[in-house]
Amino acid sequence: MKPVQKILLSAFFIISEITSFAQEKSITLLPHVSVKKLNGTSFSTADLKNDSKPMIISFWATWCKPCIAELSAIAEEYDDWQKETGVKLVAVSIDDSRTMNSVAPLVKGKGWEYEVYLDPNGDLKRAMNVNLVPHTFLLNGNREVVHQHTTYAPGDEKRLFEKVKALSQK
Repeated sequence: MKPVQKILLSAFFIISEITSFAQEKSITLLPHVSVKKLNGTSFSTADLKNDSKPMIISFWATWCKPCIAELSAIAEEYDDWQKETGVKLVAVSIDDSRTMNSVAPLVKGKGWEYEVYLDPNGDLKRAMNVNLVPHTFLLNGNREVVHQHTTYAPGDEKRLFEKVKALSQK
């Protein structure tokens, strides 16, 4: 291999490594988008705050059984989670105009004490690159996404809480 080729090949690998490292370390902030409260009024995600404590944003839908299972599993532990870490969970329904009237009755029936918002136009969903639900984000006190996962299996909520605890100790 010629010296010029070796230099170009080396440069390529260095640039690839730097790009890969930068992508791993990239921090995504919670975007400012308008969503709806359950009563139909508009709400800006810029106003979502939790006094510099962790926040969980969970995208879900009424027709998604794993979503309901995850939010129900967290609901059983939520009071303890809040007492221990101050975490706040925000559930964002991606139900469209045909199914969003089912959101409030389902939330009330489940006894979920989360803040629940509607994203019927998918603006927040698109801004956060959510392609399937459940899709759960963990944000630090600066509203930066530090972890995310999709799908749900029993026990995932325990792993999420371990991440919340580690984050709240920083």
